[in-house]
Amino acid sequence: MSMFNIFNVSGSAVSAQSQRLNVVASNLANADTVAGPDGQSYKARHVVFTTAAMGSVGAAGVTVSNVTEDNSPGRRVHDPRHPQADAEGYVTYSNVNAVEEMVNMISASRSYQNNIEVMTTTKTLLMKTLQMGQGS
Repeated sequence: MSMFNIFNVSGSAVSAQSQRLNVVASNLANADTVAGPDGQSYKARHVVFTTAAMGSVGAAGVTVSNVTEDNSPGRRVHDPRHPQADAEGYVTYSNVNAVEEMVNMISASRSYQNNIEVMTTTKTLLMKTLQMGQGS
């Protein structure tokens, strides 16, 4: 594998993790939202990754193939005084689990950082190789 393919592979991972962070941010922003007038509450979203071919040498990267909705029921809280309460006095909140989303955010952030570090290290190695080729 060429050293330049490393940039393609790490770049694809950085892009995918960036999308994952955006989805997590959206989930966290809607964690405490209640059902709208249509009775539907916000549904948590999750990113699905797939392997993607990078170049003709057989290197593989990653891409986001889909963003899926979590169809588990929302959290129901009994609060008859709430303006969005149903006939039984329950308010339906989103199905976002803030703790899981925070863990997901930390994981995506670390993956992003690690891939940036891979690209930085590869750049440094390429620069040193060029310096060696110039002679002392």
